[in-house]
Amino acid sequence: MSVADWQKSTIRLIAGLSLIFMLFTAAEAHAQHRVALVIGNSDYRNAAPLPKPVKDAASMANLFKDAGFDTVVAETDVGYVDFKRAIRKFQDAANDSDIAVVFYAGHGIEIDGVNYLVPVDATLATDSDVQDEAVRLDRLVNSVEGAKQLRLVILDASRANPFIKTMKHTMAGSSKGQGLTRVEPTSSNLLIAYAAKAGSTVDDDDSEHSPFTTSLLANLTIPGLDIRLAFGRIRDQVLKITGNRQEPFVYGALGSGAMAIVPASIPAKLARTIPSTFDAARQDYEFISKIGTKSAWQVFLGTYPTGLFAELARANLAGLQQKEANVCLLDCVGERLHTNTCDAVADVCFEMAEKECHAVISNSADKCGSDASRK
Repeated sequence: MSVADWQKSTIRLIAGLSLIFMLFTAAEAHAQHRVALVIGNSDYRNAAPLPKPVKDAASMANLFKDAGFDTVVAETDVGYVDFKRAIRKFQDAANDSDIAVVFYAGHGIEIDGVNYLVPVDATLATDSDVQDEAVRLDRLVNSVEGAKQLRLVILDASRANPFIKTMKHTMAGSSKGQGLTRVEPTSSNLLIAYAAKAGSTVDDDDSEHSPFTTSLLANLTIPGLDIRLAFGRIRDQVLKITGNRQEPFVYGALGSGAMAIVPASIPAKLARTIPSTFDAARQDYEFISKIGTKSAWQVFLGTYPTGLFAELARANLAGLQQKEANVCLLDCVGERLHTNTCDAVADVCFEMAEKECHAVISNSADKCGSDASRK
């Protein structure tokens, strides 16, 4: 074979492998059906306008599109009717999806213990008007219920109530005007992320985007990054940007398995700088260390299965498991000593009980405490 023929064969081989890789990653991208609804309200008619939500929403919509979402519905400056219509249409798109995400930027208020999102045409002359002129947060949460793997609602809406000074108070539990109230999600695989934790407000500055959206754009769709680790980074970045004046908070919980918005094999087209693997692992290791639970370390290892910090994580996980085993053994021995009295030969009795308990526990995988000691 001549050099020219060899070069042609090599080029054809590389082209073929490239095509296979492209087809593989495309298949991976569409293996999960992902949908997003993005709403940004800035041009309020009966309150001071907000300069950032429309820009925040536009950038977030582009983020989801670049991340390969199948459907991205983007709405800006919506009134009450259009707000409800957008949610209803999105709910249809979210049904039977794998991942459904809602992002809202604008005014959000709490009245009588209930959170509401404020359309641009709301008047809110009295606090009771909120039921007819604003959208309950529950309605937004319900729109993602059809997703099978991850349901995520992100709210960049923890601002002071702009109507508080003119609103007539007719309800006993009327709003104090300080952001949103705490939520307790009851659905599985549901997270509700606040730009600032319940009862506090955001720190708006002169930058292009809000601190929360800035951090979302930098961290939310990093390929392969577990969503809990992503929000850990987002929290730390917002605290740094705002000088610890604003702390994002996530309500709800997921299972122990890793859950990333963008699979690791998909090269997302994102206009941001991705930190090196070592730096990212270190940052996430520090975040998980603050939580320190078995499930948290399992999530970390699902994202970083190899490397220095993976070994440190395994050591921490093993330590927690050993503590559980020790507690299990002591519970078992204590129960056996209680049921088999042998005061005269306490040491012998203890050794026999310990030996029996080791045998019981070793023969009962994942069983511990009273469950094992009763066997």
